Amino acid sequence: MSYRRTFHDKLIANFNQLRFSITEPIKVKYARFRFEDNYVESQKNPLVSICVPTFNRGPILVDRAIKSALSQTYQNIELIVVGDCCTDNTEELLAKIKDPRLKFYNLKKRERYYPQNIENHWFVGGAAPTNKAMDLASGLWIARLDDDDTWSTDHIEKLLKFAIDKNYEFVSGLYEEERFGKRKIVQGVMAMDKYYTRTTSINSSKIGGVSTWLYRSYLKGMKYNLNCWRKEWNQVWDIDLALRIYQAGVRMGFLEEVVAFVLPRPGEDSIGLDAYKLTKNEKMKKYKF
Repeated sequence: MSYRRTFHDKLIANFNQLRFSITEPIKVKYARFRFEDNYVESQKNPLVSICVPTFNRGPILVDRAIKSALSQTYQNIELIVVGDCCTDNTEELLAKIKDPRLKFYNLKKRERYYPQNIENHWFVGGAAPTNKAMDLASGLWIARLDDDDTWSTDHIEKLLKFAIDKNYEFVSGLYEEERFGKRKIVQGVMAMDKYYTRTTSINSSKIGGVSTWLYRSYLKGMKYNLNCWRKEWNQVWDIDLALRIYQAGVRMGFLEEVVAFVLPRPGEDSIGLDAYKLTKNEKMKKYKF
């Protein structure tokens, strides 16, 4: 059964929405004032921080995200993996990878404040470890990669060139997904699409899946919202942040090329919330706190 929002949830969600709408445009303008000079055209080989949240998925993390990130044609990277208090062999597996660009930090505990159901586990997802990964990032740019996703080998190279050439602060692109044995290329969704607004579509910037994101690191002051599950709509943690980035006036671009791949995990037939619902008992047991 889906969680029924309380008055308390609505109050917090509305307060946060108002707070973000006021403070985040100011944050962006201030960050530009302080740091935009670091992104001059002459900066052709900036450090890119790849932020990967994970929780007890050691083997698939290594086989997909780690392998994909470390095999990029663009080499000036740091790969920051943050575990959500992992208790499996994640740390042991990562210790075997002798690449100085790889850094692992494991949160000391899993702090959660939401009623446990399959939707809320999905809505909040890896928000807390990703916020920590962004805090640890030292690059001029941040790239996001989920632990079970992969990239094209030239993912960073293409997105970075696109962002620098067009003076964008945030870029994303197409990705290929697989659901129930069928693959398709997923187009970006406009920030003011009726899917998000629930009214009418307005021509606006397109936003791709989270594993296609690349953005200037001065935007990391805009954190993932740990209370996104309280909202009535657009409750997923990455959607919530992407729409706030758009609403804050960030210059956004969309690359019409496939740069990432989102495939089912071993033993599963689909991805995203579908996969969570199809393996509900297993997921509820895994993410229990």
